Amino acid sequence: MATQEHQRGTPITPGERVSPGQRVRVIQQVPRQEFGGGSMATVIEGTVVRFEQMKTGSWYAHSRDDKLWLDRLVLRRDDGETVYLNLDRYSLLERLG
Repeated sequence: MATQEHQRGTPITPGERVSPGQRVRVIQQVPRQEFGGGSMATVIEGTVVRFEQMKTGSWYAHSRDDKLWLDRLVLRRDDGETVYLNLDRYSLLERLG
C-alpha cells in the first residue's frame, strides 16, 4: 500500500479562524478498533471558500434554536472540485504556503 508524504504545514489551533483565499490541508481521522484496521485518515488540500457554523436538522436541547450546530469548512481543490467538510475533534488543520 502506497503512502503519501506531505510537507508539514503550520498547525491551525481550534480558536484560530481561517479566511477565504487561504490554502489549507485538512486531515480528518475516523477512530476505529485495532482489530478493524486501526484509525483511518483522509487528507484534503485546497483554498478556503468559507468557514461557517451551520445548524443541522437534529434537535439538541439548550443549544441555539434547539438545534445541533456544526463547524463547516468549504474548500476548492486545485482541480476545481468544491468540498464541504464538517469539522470535529478529530480534524486537524494546517496552513500551507
